[in-house]
Amino acid sequence: MIETKRLNIYPASSEQMKTLIAAERNEELKAAYTEMLEGSLVNPDQREWYALWIIDLKDGTSVGNLCFKGLVNGVAEIGYSISETHQGRGYATEAVDAAVKWALKQSGVIRVEAETDPDNAASRRVLEKCGFIPTGTIGEEGPRFVCGGTL
Repeated sequence: MIETKRLNIYPASSEQMKTLIAAERNEELKAAYTEMLEGSLVNPDQREWYALWIIDLKDGTSVGNLCFKGLVNGVAEIGYSISETHQGRGYATEAVDAAVKWALKQSGVIRVEAETDPDNAASRRVLEKCGFIPTGTIGEEGPRFVCGGTL
């Protein structure tokens, strides 16, 4: 578990992930969560790099989630989402900053990357506040950013 001043961030169990998948109405997210679950089951020794991580307030209120999209050649890609009712309070910045610092301390990790929709200014600000810099390349989801290590 990663703890910050206001948040507890932890990998969801397989059962929690199955429950989230069953409840998810957005087919794109359902597919992504299913892929994460499969990755965590196939790679149990690297589960934290595939599982969905829950972001809770200290009182247990769930405010969002994040994930690492595997660990390949020392590079972890991070994705994150805060529920609409909890946006604008700095939770994304706090969670991403803590998760990136945790990731960069793990053996074999040299950098963390992220992509964000070009129209999502709030997400871009989160990345910038957390020390990410744009790489100048465009990925599947939009401009690519990097934190730590060299490009």
